[in-house]
Amino acid sequence: MTLERQRGQLSTAEQLHVRQGAERLKQRFARQLNSETIERFLYDSLDVLLGNARKTEWVPLLAERFAGDRIRAVIRLEGDQIGLNPSVLFLCVHNAGRSQMAAGFMRALSGGNVDVYSGGSEPAESVNHAAVAAMAERGIDIGKEVPQPWADEIIRAADVVVTMGCGDACPIFPGTRYVDWEVEDPAGKSIEEIRPIRDDLESRVRALMQELEVEPLR
Repeated sequence: MTLERQRGQLSTAEQLHVRQGAERLKQRFARQLNSETIERFLYDSLDVLLGNARKTEWVPLLAERFAGDRIRAVIRLEGDQIGLNPSVLFLCVHNAGRSQMAAGFMRALSGGNVDVYSGGSEPAESVNHAAVAAMAERGIDIGKEVPQPWADEIIRAADVVVTMGCGDACPIFPGTRYVDWEVEDPAGKSIEEIRPIRDDLESRVRALMQELEVEPLR
């Protein structure tokens, strides 16, 4: 399917959301990148997502978020590395459970002192609802997160790539530090069954923060 036909899948309202997303990204990154580069990242992200989308309703929002993560990564790669916060990428298959929970813990515990990314080799349509509920018990909201793929820029920009169950699908870049966590998949499990997985992830995130010399907020 051509890019024109792919984008033609979007309704008029969805196309408007894409344009609005472009304007928000331009405002957000105006001091770091020019408008043309920002638009290129957004529409490239849109095309990647449309190629695998069964529904288009959430694609404009997801494309904006995916492009934003890619742009942040490029700024890290091309900027002065001195003084930057450490960056961590959490990868699993569907980016709906383990990687989202780990990213949620890292964001909450680091208070912005770690640049956090997550992605999946086969992103699901939504985050695992039971995982959302389990994290909410710890005061962490991952319900607004949306599963997304990974991109080369994001992997290359990460100081640590944490993989969880994606096996050979996880991309390998020389010089990047990889850590594999053997954590049970919460897919299809009840909140009672997910709580031990959640607690295991928190312990692992805290240990990784210690390695990165980042003090947890709580």
